[in-house]
Amino acid sequence: MNSNETLSLWTPRVLSILRIVAAFLFLEHGTQKLLGFPASEFSPDMLFLPWIAGLLELVGGVLLILGLFTRPVAFLLSGQMAVAYWMAHAPQSFFPVLNGGDSAILFCFVFLYLVFAGPGVWSLDHMLKYKSATPQTNP
Repeated sequence: MNSNETLSLWTPRVLSILRIVAAFLFLEHGTQKLLGFPASEFSPDMLFLPWIAGLLELVGGVLLILGLFTRPVAFLLSGQMAVAYWMAHAPQSFFPVLNGGDSAILFCFVFLYLVFAGPGVWSLDHMLKYKSATPQTNP
């Protein structure tokens, strides 16, 4: 087996790893906003935009970790990150490294990639698709 075949074999697995790691990092933003962990002085008021963002980060992060409803969730979260960048970061400075928006940009495009690439093989979406594709036999 040559190196290209080995890389191709691992592509769907590494896609799953990318999804899981990005989702864990994203989830941390939601737990900080809504659950105060890791500890932060920022605690948004319920039903205001930062609180809704925290809810999306929390629920969306969990769904992406599990690989459940990956494409629609990733689409929603990619849009959330685009809005967050243009509303909160871009007005502070033109340069993402100065305005603190580099992670929002990266999340936006990783999630956009997941919309098109899917969840990878280590996901509930993949498991449910595989299970529904196999014929059921009655004993």
